[in-house]
Amino acid sequence: MRRPSHLTVKLIGFFVALLLILPTLVVIPMSFTGKASFVFPPESWSLRWYREFFEDSAWYGSLQRSLLIAVLSAAVATVAGTMAALGLVKWTRARAVAGVRAILLSPIVVPGIVLAIGVYTAFLKFGIVGTTGAFVLAHAALGLPYVLVSVSATLASVDPNLERAAVILGATRWSVIRSVTLPLVMPGVLGGALFAFVTSFDEILVSLFIKSPFLETLPVRMYVSVVSDTDPTIAAASTIVLAITTAVLLLGAWGVSGRLRLMKGKAAR
Repeated sequence: MRRPSHLTVKLIGFFVALLLILPTLVVIPMSFTGKASFVFPPESWSLRWYREFFEDSAWYGSLQRSLLIAVLSAAVATVAGTMAALGLVKWTRARAVAGVRAILLSPIVVPGIVLAIGVYTAFLKFGIVGTTGAFVLAHAALGLPYVLVSVSATLASVDPNLERAAVILGATRWSVIRSVTLPLVMPGVLGGALFAFVTSFDEILVSLFIKSPFLETLPVRMYVSVVSDTDPTIAAASTIVLAITTAVLLLGAWGVSGRLRLMKGKAAR
């Protein structure tokens, strides 16, 4: 069987990327329309709907809450996921490791609606539905698998002899993790943190179940707006979400690549 040529693969990739980008190329221009309804292409241009977004406490407040929850949940997921990855690598019982890993990765395997109902039921029992803590815990659980996979993949490329050398030289286990292991896996940690942040910032299904009238994230607010309103503020909100997500990913990619270049430079010396 003949393999597809390099050019064929590039063309397929280009058309797939174009298919994914096309909705964005429609939404962004509509967010700058001067009309009070969705018009494409816009007949007039205005920043009216961005002004509406930032002047409306419901819209702007939901953005602030989404950013806060995303940062907190990414921090929790990063710490927990990194600790889990380190522990699973050091654990020698293969069957137990596979079982624990499957449990930790289940949030990206279990259907979203099943996960949302389960989270809602558990949080309702503990009386924390509609609180910031509930959102942070739920979103951290959704982001943890990405941190676990990212850090585990980076750990697989770490030379264990470096840790053994540190132990032979008298370093304690904690010193080895802090001074040797964590710096080596930092690109994986940063990558996992980025995915955890984006996962939380874009999450809607679980958030719909655990929201309250006084606490809703931006994706939930966008969903409610689609159901009840028809003005282009939703297009402005979508563009803002896209801009923040893209900026975070680009900044993270720059940080990870810079970290890798620094590590390669030190290794070369």
